[in-house]
Amino acid sequence: MGLKCGIVGLPNVGKSTLFNCLSNAKAQAANFPFCTIEPNIGVITVPDERLNHLEELAHPQRVIPTTIEIVDIAGLVKGASRGEGLGNQFLSNIRECDAIIHVVRCFEDPNVVHVDGSVNPVRDKETIDTELQLKDLDSIDKKISRVEKMAKAGGDKDAKKALDVLQIYKTHLGQGKSARSAPVSSEDSKFIEDAFLLTAKPVLYVCNVDEQSVVNGNKYVDQLKASIKDEQAEVLVIAAAIEAEITQLESYDDRVAFLNDLGLKESGVSKLIHAAYRLLNLSTYFTVGEKEVRAWTITNGMYAPQAAGVIHSDFEKGFIRAEVIKYKDFVQYGSESACRDAGRLSVEGKEYLVEDGDVMHFRFNV
Repeated sequence: MGLKCGIVGLPNVGKSTLFNCLSNAKAQAANFPFCTIEPNIGVITVPDERLNHLEELAHPQRVIPTTIEIVDIAGLVKGASRGEGLGNQFLSNIRECDAIIHVVRCFEDPNVVHVDGSVNPVRDKETIDTELQLKDLDSIDKKISRVEKMAKAGGDKDAKKALDVLQIYKTHLGQGKSARSAPVSSEDSKFIEDAFLLTAKPVLYVCNVDEQSVVNGNKYVDQLKASIKDEQAEVLVIAAAIEAEITQLESYDDRVAFLNDLGLKESGVSKLIHAAYRLLNLSTYFTVGEKEVRAWTITNGMYAPQAAGVIHSDFEKGFIRAEVIKYKDFVQYGSESACRDAGRLSVEGKEYLVEDGDVMHFRFNV
């Protein structure tokens, strides 16, 4: 679907190490600022146990999971909004992403240099926020200038409303708050869509901790959580160094044993992928057949024709109906024919809202 998350943060917080764990694309992970200069893009497989169960039932020739894109973006420093460091490039790269994974350093290690000389996750977060907010203020000012001209010319009846909304955003950003929390309705937020505000993007905070803190966190994690309590943002605690060790283990059993020794049920990488999927407002439906069992990514709120269009545009154009089986029913009865016989297959039209886990078959005519 082309949606992607950008991993951001100050230099040397563990962004590239984490990216390496997420993807087969190997970003350079080194102990100096700006080791990631060009954004590295990784296509990440989304783990889904439901695919394994569907494979066991259908015995297909192949199984294809769904994926998302993760982008590792160069580290940002103070003054980026004015072009300091790699600021202009950083801001341009993040503008192209749909959501932000903000990695914050929550560990002490004298061998890993901190760009500001000490570990302070709240300060680090505010540094990133401030630079993004300053850039957004610049974008808002430019848009206000354009809208004022339209309002004076009298050719745009929505210009006055747009100016009112833009002033709300300007005041909010000027108070050191991000655009995503501005007191504006979803309908009024359309007036800033073409401004592509960086702080309007949904965000997930990832606390990179040491091995001892991976289960219960530490004081730095607590400080960050307290500072974002009003943001309604998810926080994940991950030890990037541990994740790097896990990726070196050859077998699945070895990885499970390693996690068990640490008191963990799931790897941090797996948690992060699922969290990124939620952050992008995505869900999954399945197609099941002898040749292929496949997971398809859709945006939450898609109707059946739109979901069909994810497979091919012709499916959406010539949509006739969708045959739908709930995942739990498919697993319970074991096949499409058994579900049909049991009355657990429904025929849905264009107004059907696709749900996560639906097993679907589309009828179309072009």
